[in-house]
This record gives sequence, structure tokens and C-alpha cells, in this order.
Amino acid sequence: MDDKQRRRVPFTRRDVFRASAGAAVVLGAAGLPALAATGDHGPGGGGGGRLRVEPLVPTDNRGIILYSVRDRITAAPDTTGVPYGFERVLARLAEIGYQEVEFAGYTQDTAILGRQITPKEIRKILDDNGLVANGTHTQISPDTFDQEMDIAQELGMRNIGTGGDPTGSAYKADWDAAADVWNALGRRAKARGLRLYTHNHDVAYSFLLDTGPLDANGKPTRSSGVRRLEYFFDKTDPRYVFFEMDVFWAYVARFKHQTYLDRKGQQQTDLFDPILTVAPRTTRFPLFHAKDGNKNPAAGNGYDMVPLGTGDINFQQFFQTIGDQNFHHANWEQDTAPGGATAPAQSLDYAAVSYTNMSELTIYR
Repeated sequence: MDDKQRRRVPFTRRDVFRASAGAAVVLGAAGLPALAATGDHGPGGGGGGRLRVEPLVPTDNRGIILYSVRDRITAAPDTTGVPYGFERVLARLAEIGYQEVEFAGYTQDTAILGRQITPKEIRKILDDNGLVANGTHTQISPDTFDQEMDIAQELGMRNIGTGGDPTGSAYKADWDAAADVWNALGRRAKARGLRLYTHNHDVAYSFLLDTGPLDANGKPTRSSGVRRLEYFFDKTDPRYVFFEMDVFWAYVARFKHQTYLDRKGQQQTDLFDPILTVAPRTTRFPLFHAKDGNKNPAAGNGYDMVPLGTGDINFQQFFQTIGDQNFHHANWEQDTAPGGATAPAQSLDYAAVSYTNMSELTIYR
């Protein structure tokens, strides 16, 4: 781990005020409610009171998707001294301070038990370590949905979801069809006390092809400026379909998906704003991937993944502005955390740094 990745950057009171003021300006311009300005407020709203510090991500809502430490979950027994398998890795995550986990598969190396572990056994490990499952990335299909919900409920989770988009299409008809499926599955999930959610990558916030000349297959070739997932927001029932914004990929979308050709073939610019995407519909986002990145315009995505709190994404402003912090659950993720044979402890080391920095996101009231 280099010096920058070890660095923790807690926000100062001045940073918090600056983030609050900037967020209020943006939200006000969009016609959305902003948080009240923080400061010393005594009885009747005057000065003389004391500021109090509150966490932006409450302790009970700090999580990790196990994909970040997949190398250690799936590792065979070894002599490195680094935890491996569910029992040892989950114990280490609890020791770090995490209270929630999001699953990315339910298997480990069969050499640990001489067979595959079962969901019931994983649930016992969760309970023994005071951990709660807050979601999963699994396959969402009408044919297997009941079995997936059985596993979700065995593990005690409230949310069931997938790491992929409802469709990879650029056309409204395919998003309409996906919305019909997800509305139906979401009803089934709600009937069993679950919430169905989908997780985004940057392409979900690219523009639909929904206007202009048709191609040889009768498909539109230009855009009205509507983004794919934002169209899906309106086509799905808010009672049944929810979302998990991956904050890193949302900022990649801001970098990559800025222009489109309108129906007349003129290039138009529209800057995607992750905060203003969540803020009007904040209770449709029970989960977030708190994934950080350093700006790198030379990279195809515009950012390089780094441990939480060591990059350039302003999580302070993000979580403060969207509000409802007791409703939202933040799962740290870093796709590049595993260090391989040369650094087998790296993903767990990054998990520790990221937890500390998540816990230091605070608001003054």
C-alpha cells in the first residue's frame, strides 16, 4: 500500500461547511430541498448553542460487498496467516468494525470443510460475529427467483439484487420489457418482506436511442437526451423496484456520457449529476457502493479505483446532500482491492482503511 492509499483525510469543520454550502446552491438551483446550514444554534435559533457531530453513515449501516475481498473468501487454506474462507474473513471484517455485508456469491474453497458451505452455515457465521446481510448480487430471473429469495431469507437480508443492469439495450422497448419483469418480481419480493434492487455501471446512465432516422433494422439512431436508467426509474413502480448506486461508476458516467446527437443530428451536451439523480428519489436507493477513485482523464473511465477516502470523489457532499442517512446503507467496494500472491493481505488492509475513512464522514449540526 503506497502513502496516498494509507492516507486518511478526515474532513475539517470548514470542509463540511463548504460542502454544505455548495450542495445547497446546487439543490436550490434544481428546485430541490437542501439541508439547513450547519452552525451554532441556541434556543430560538440564535447563536450560543454547541455544534454536535453526527456520522453521515451510521455505524449500523456501514457495510462491505464481499466482492472486494473475494480473493480471501475463495482462498484455499494456506500458511500466510491471512484469513481465508467465510468464517475467518467475516470475523476479520467484524473486528475492523463493519456491521453489514453484501454478498457476491455463497461459495468458498471446498478444502476448508471438505465440501461446499451452506447458506445456513454462513448465517451462523454472520450471527456469531454480529454481522447483518444487507443485500446480494445474484442472478435475477423469473425462473429462479423463488430459490434466490429462499437463500436471501436464510441469510437474513432485507434486499435482493443483481450487479448487472436490467438490460444492456439502448432502446426504450427493451427497457419497457425489463420494467414489466422487474415490477412483477418486485411484487413477489415485497410479498416476502424483501426489496428488489439493481446496481448500475456507467453505461446505465448513457443516452437512449429513441428518436431521429431509423437504421436498417428499424431502430432509432439519435437521442432525446433521456438516460437509460433514468427512464427505468419512471417505468418501474417505486413500491417494488429499488436501486443501488455505485458512486464510482456514477462519476465515471459523468465523465464519459456528456454528449448526444439530437433528432436533427446536432450535438447536445448534458452533464450527469449523481447527487441530483438520487436526491429527488432518495428512498429508492436503500444501498450504495461507496467506491472511490482518483481522477485520471487519460484513463478510459476518467478515474482509477482506490480505497475509500483516498480518492477525489466527495463522499462528504454526496451523503450529506442526499439526506435520509438512517435509511441508506453504504457498502465499500473496490474491484481492484485483491493483491494476488505478492500481497495476499491487501484487500483486507484496504477494507480497514476504507472503514476508518467511512466512519470519519461526519456532519455538524
